[in-house]
Amino acid sequence: MKTLIRGGHIVNEGRVFDSDIVIEDGNIIEISQQPTVFDAVVDAEGCYVLPGLIDDHVHFREPGLTEKADIDTESRAAAAGGVTSYFDMPNCNPQTTTLAALAEKQALARQKSHVNYAFFYGATNDNIDTFSQLDATRIPGIKLFMGSSTGNMLVDRQETLEQIFKNCRLPLMVHCEDTAIINRNMANAKEAWGEDPPVSLHAMIRSEEACISSTRKAVELAKKYGTRLHVAHISTAEELELFDSPHITAEACVGHLYFTQLDHERLGAKIKVNPSIKTPVDQFLLREALTDGRITVVATDHAPHLLSQKEGGCAKAASGMPMVQFSLVTMLELVDEGVLTILRLVELMCHNPARLFGVQQRGFLRPGYRADITIVRPKSPWTVTNDVILSKCGWSPVEGHQYQWRVERTMCNGQTVYANGHVSADVFGDPITFLHT
Repeated sequence: MKTLIRGGHIVNEGRVFDSDIVIEDGNIIEISQQPTVFDAVVDAEGCYVLPGLIDDHVHFREPGLTEKADIDTESRAAAAGGVTSYFDMPNCNPQTTTLAALAEKQALARQKSHVNYAFFYGATNDNIDTFSQLDATRIPGIKLFMGSSTGNMLVDRQETLEQIFKNCRLPLMVHCEDTAIINRNMANAKEAWGEDPPVSLHAMIRSEEACISSTRKAVELAKKYGTRLHVAHISTAEELELFDSPHITAEACVGHLYFTQLDHERLGAKIKVNPSIKTPVDQFLLREALTDGRITVVATDHAPHLLSQKEGGCAKAASGMPMVQFSLVTMLELVDEGVLTILRLVELMCHNPARLFGVQQRGFLRPGYRADITIVRPKSPWTVTNDVILSKCGWSPVEGHQYQWRVERTMCNGQTVYANGHVSADVFGDPITFLHT
């Protein structure tokens, strides 16, 4: 069956133009103002038609942490947000640091994920020998925690880091925070404020210095060994100055672009994330870097916790927030504010993740590519209420906010997975394939 997407403004590869798209067998077969014969019509009149978003940084919590989230619920939230592909992080339980654990997550996603999926493999102090056994066509890369994490996934010994950067021939995505600096800052804060310092001090404890020190070390190692380095969730202006090599790239997350540390007064620990959300100046300069090439990808670091786990201050409240359902409409709000154009948004959230990780046949609207398509309508105000939140944790830091853009429809491999406020429970995504160069 051939499906026609009719009447939309297509946003793709540096152009906004009016055309129709014809889909058959899950693929785009034609982009034309004079389409061939078709069997069904999707009316996109007045809407913008984008490639399906690729979120390169999510924590869907399965296996082992499913009281917070799971692949089924969070992939539904992704679909509702216009995200058709995601890369999940390895710090679940068990951690994705063995070939068996990776295979288990892939099997779970085949049964449960409503959009396309892939999983990072986690680096530890003692699993470097397994890197060569990985099927590089099935994973986006290796995830390395150079800052505070759980268990064996914190890698901060210089000798081990040298070996990882030297032996990693896949993209290496790194969480950069200096644990020694954070621990010193936390000790000082506890001495002054007690065992659970106020959450307003989070940016002081997980400080700019901690981020800059660690990111500088990662960049130096990547230059030494020629490693394909991708630094996750850049949060400071000074880190941006370190990205001067084509094989070293930066990711910004929606939370750091949308909130500042002043928002802790209003939202408390709901916006407590690692690395911390920082000053209005950092936010302003991060936003500037969206358009000058220093930031390559915008993602979410979607990391749900139960609200009960977000209670307390810097020491007790969990770090992380759910944003995958609202990332696109939030960034479109920045488009309306003149921070970036809709063309640049598509580069950062669709094209560049595909290019960076070698995603096959996704991330662009091209004949022969998979029909991952997101249709959004401008000037269609709606408010985030509790009943529209699809993440299992049941809350959002943007609850109560009114957006002006609306995700009308999300299509994954040519099938409508989200429309009219509902996710199609019988639509499932495919494993993403990669061609790393």
